[in-house]
Amino acid sequence: MRIFKFGGASVKDAAGVKNVYDVLQKVGFEDVMLVVSAMGKTTNGLELVVKRYFEKSPDLSHAIREVKEYHHKIMLDLFETEENMVFNAVNKHFSDIDTILNINKSPNYDFVYDEIVSMGEIISTTILSHYFSFRGMENNWVDVRNLIKTDTTYRDAIVDWKQTEKLIASTINQNVLNITQGFIGSDPNFFTTTLGREGSDYTAAIFAYCLNAESVTIWKDVPGVLNADPRYFNETTLLNQISYREAIELAFYGASVIHPKTLQPLQNKEIPLYVKSFINPLLPGTKVSKGQDLEPAISCFIVKKDQKLISFASRDFSFIMEENISEIFNHLSRFKIKVSLIQNTAISFEICVEDKFDKVDELYEILNEKFNVVITNHVDLYTIRHFNQAAIDQVAADKNILVKQVSKETVQLVAQS
Repeated sequence: MRIFKFGGASVKDAAGVKNVYDVLQKVGFEDVMLVVSAMGKTTNGLELVVKRYFEKSPDLSHAIREVKEYHHKIMLDLFETEENMVFNAVNKHFSDIDTILNINKSPNYDFVYDEIVSMGEIISTTILSHYFSFRGMENNWVDVRNLIKTDTTYRDAIVDWKQTEKLIASTINQNVLNITQGFIGSDPNFFTTTLGREGSDYTAAIFAYCLNAESVTIWKDVPGVLNADPRYFNETTLLNQISYREAIELAFYGASVIHPKTLQPLQNKEIPLYVKSFINPLLPGTKVSKGQDLEPAISCFIVKKDQKLISFASRDFSFIMEENISEIFNHLSRFKIKVSLIQNTAISFEICVEDKFDKVDELYEILNEKFNVVITNHVDLYTIRHFNQAAIDQVAADKNILVKQVSKETVQLVAQS
């Protein structure tokens, strides 16, 4: 069986949905598990719904209506009439959102987040499944919440591999086209959980591992894995083949093409990963597999925008020792603040972090009692794999470099533009 993952950009409108159908017609679909993200910016829209709900804002109904109207337009463009059963199916999902918000008693933001935001994937796959049937492409819609079981770490759930593998292996018919949701699962009480932002790639890898799949293909709007993000670099090079190890390094440092957790289960069973273009699906793209890289000398550039640089210094000029660092990291772990770079001297300690849960201010309030804490907002973290001086000069030009860290294969720069 082959696992195909299509992200939100590939199904952002009716033309995108039609293109996914066309891609499947070109590359075959009889033995495919299709993992699909929420459409376009739906996740952002549902995040706003959760925010408005906890604010008790009168704009809550407007936030829900915007998401609903966005999907309604896509359905009208696909089916041209509201007589198709998909309209009732999707309206039921939006009724489920209303029900969740009306009966919820939990003050846990992350719990409610997972219950609401996950509906983006449920709705997108419902639309795709109905459209494919409408076009004569028979398929099996699968609710991934019945298969991927996790703990109760809402918004960043940990997979129960033993139970998940048993459920997937015993449930999925590998000889037909299956359509399921990325990003989501359920806890032991069947409450919905999510696997972290951009977690649909990880979902594809979970299914591949549990089904001993032939391959995983991530369909993107780029021809494959590039050595740099074309949004930030004018000249890019396609990497035809890279090893699992190199791909893991790139993902760890923040390369957006592959989700960091995706590669380990694939490597464990040596399942190849392809990154291909949904615009030109017959091009070979990039292959990630066991073996040597074909292009180890090419410098690869990774950019993480809008990071925070946090500097800790002792108030009495004493050394920053292991117990100090341990205390800092205990709080970072508690607040789920991801650290991307660490640098320390005798009396200071600096970290560059991604604050996706908006917890840095709370961290500051706690640790500023013991340390002098300085936070520099809106910095960019540049990572260069297989660097040379020309690559460093290219990134550093016209920027104020706050931190520079060099290892054998990698250089990282924290910069203000």
